[in-house]
Amino acid sequence: MTENLWTSWPSREALSRAGVSAARRMLGRAGRLFALGMLLWTTFASSSLPAWGNVAAAAGVVLCGLLVWAFFRTTFRNRLPSSVALISLLLGLALVAYTTGLRVPALVLWCGCAVCSMERLPLAAALPVAATGLGAYAAVTNDGRLTTVVTAVGIALAGYVLRLDAEARGSALRLLAQERAARAAEAESATLAERTRIAREIHDVLAHSLSAQLVHLEAARLLIEREGDRDKILERVVAARGMAREGLAETRQALSALRGEMSPVEEFLSELVATEDGADVTISGERRPLTAEASQAVRRVAQEAMTNVRKHAPGARVHIRLEFDEHQVMLNVRDSGGSPGELTGSGAGYGLLGMRERAELLGGSLEAGPGEEGFVVTLKVPV
Repeated sequence: MTENLWTSWPSREALSRAGVSAARRMLGRAGRLFALGMLLWTTFASSSLPAWGNVAAAAGVVLCGLLVWAFFRTTFRNRLPSSVALISLLLGLALVAYTTGLRVPALVLWCGCAVCSMERLPLAAALPVAATGLGAYAAVTNDGRLTTVVTAVGIALAGYVLRLDAEARGSALRLLAQERAARAAEAESATLAERTRIAREIHDVLAHSLSAQLVHLEAARLLIEREGDRDKILERVVAARGMAREGLAETRQALSALRGEMSPVEEFLSELVATEDGADVTISGERRPLTAEASQAVRRVAQEAMTNVRKHAPGARVHIRLEFDEHQVMLNVRDSGGSPGELTGSGAGYGLLGMRERAELLGGSLEAGPGEEGFVVTLKVPV
């Protein structure tokens, strides 16, 4: 922990200008320009250098500006040797300025190096640099000992406060980036969930409609191969056409459900058994409106169960019971059994798997298996 504190760099967000407001940037630039102007004014107004000396001093100021810019770049890239070398050059230029009579610029450079090192370098390197700069400042200043110590400590603390402020800004930027990433992941997850729901709706509609059509068309094909009479073939084709119409209506109903526009589930079950010979529905309990998800689950399970009866026990009687309880709604689909149909071996079993997944997503359950006579499917969904 301690080693990391002394040897770690400030975060890249803290070393950059990211997250700094435009007003703060303008204020910082104005402050730097003011400090540069004061440095130039004190350099040339109080010096007794010849003309070539003034040119050299101006070149020295430009060189210092370039070294500071390079120092900011190397610290941003966490290059410790280059950063220490650049700050050492600045300290050396301050000493040269002092020996040539430019006392004020030298003091500004020593104090500025101390502040920059405390703000941007690892503490293990920042403290020696700051001690060197502030020590040189204390050695040449004309202030009293107490004033000098207080000033030096204040400058070092100012640099450390700037470091803490930059770190806080960097932490805020990282948290903001994490929050944005979390929101993006949440939105992507919601999108995938919605796509899965739509895919499940489309699958359930098409599985119910196309399977029923396949039953009738397969029966028509077998009749043709066995030279069946024209009336039976026509009956099967007409039934397949009717199932195609029902499939189109169910597709429209599924789209309406996705838009939140659905008829009551009791009405849907009544319409479902009305199209089937030997099917009836019983509704018990205190009827109440269901959520869109629960209503869709009941509808799709009923459709899938009816499709399975057509495929595996054609001609069997089917009884559907919908029961409203206080905390759940239960759908029970029971058939009387019968001889296996021609399509008994078709399908991959995804219908039951899809029904069970739909129930579990709502916190409910689905049981399917042989009953006393035929096959029983029981759905329980909390309401």
